[in-house]
Amino acid sequence: MSEIKVPVLPESVADATVAKWYKKPGDTVKRDENLVDLETDKVMLEVPAPEDGVLLEIFKPEGSTVKGEEILGKIGPAGATTQTAKKEEPVAEVKDKAETKAASSEDLSPAVRRLIAEHSLSADDIKGSGKGGRIVKEDVLSHMESGKKEEKPAAASQPRIELPAGERPERRVPMSRLRAKIAERLVEAQHNAAMLTTFNEINMDPVIALRAKYKDQFEKTHNVRLGFMSFFVKAVVEALKRFPAVNASIDGHDIVYHGYYDIGIAVSSPRGLVVPVIRNADTLSMAAIEAAINDYANKAKEGKLTLEEMTGGTFTITNGGIFGSLMSTPIINPPQSGILGMHNIVKRPVVEDDQIVARSMMYVALSYDHRIIDGRESVSFLVTVKQLLEDPARLILDL
Repeated sequence: MSEIKVPVLPESVADATVAKWYKKPGDTVKRDENLVDLETDKVMLEVPAPEDGVLLEIFKPEGSTVKGEEILGKIGPAGATTQTAKKEEPVAEVKDKAETKAASSEDLSPAVRRLIAEHSLSADDIKGSGKGGRIVKEDVLSHMESGKKEEKPAAASQPRIELPAGERPERRVPMSRLRAKIAERLVEAQHNAAMLTTFNEINMDPVIALRAKYKDQFEKTHNVRLGFMSFFVKAVVEALKRFPAVNASIDGHDIVYHGYYDIGIAVSSPRGLVVPVIRNADTLSMAAIEAAINDYANKAKEGKLTLEEMTGGTFTITNGGIFGSLMSTPIINPPQSGILGMHNIVKRPVVEDDQIVARSMMYVALSYDHRIIDGRESVSFLVTVKQLLEDPARLILDL
């Protein structure tokens, strides 16, 4: 018999939440098969089976808070134990169900009480889906609907069940650990930093033309697509070299100037926004940058990003343009002092040599901590990014 334990958590992670069990008591499991996902405020951790056998018990059901090396459940040998395990319900689950039932019979909202009374229902027969097993209005309606399906077809004149006038449905779900951490850090950034945002616009036609000319050859040679993000990473790294304060951070009463360029790339995932870090971006080719971004995007979708991949970073780039954003003010990612916001590329009329012409324009925004970055540095940084992207040869010639 083996114990399923919570892995040793990093120092920066105090505890985790049991997000999902992939097996139930009595199921056969294979060694190294993922049994349960644990959600921390940074990543999702997988807990594999330590050996082949049968899942006998679950001590920590979904939603439980656990600490490092706590026992989640037990695995026993296959055989007769399998049948026994299927018949016996784990103590942890019995307790959880009892608490859920007790909770569903009490603390009903006035609207739910009225709906139950009007239709002569019993709260004990209704399974609650709210917090702590509490019965919400949708549970009552679902219960009535299932009851109607089991009955014989009624006459056409049977009265229709309707919600009381003025009632509007709501759905309450607990905030995920990642979403709670994101909220905490965003509020922290706004409270602790003297945050300011400066804007500019970039004519993306030169980059678009360069990309169109070489994208097929680039993909064939490097086995990765050429996107816009690698151009921005290269331009940002060069601008950071010229304006070190934008790559710095505050530690107590000290300013720490980083001599390396770890660029965080904001990536959308099913769990929320995550920011994996491209280490030593100044040493990487555009192909290596594109490959790293593609790898991080896939890992984010699958919940496979590690703590190490999301730790650190000296500057962040976020691209709201992929969702159609025209302009926004990004919030810096503490303890970093700057973040660049990319936006949607839109054909707009601009004036060049006293002529009105159509150009593919993108608004860009730099949010920065005014405690260590002056207006001159922030504006000059953004102008540098603009100049490099409007003349991509500068990136190659180091100009």
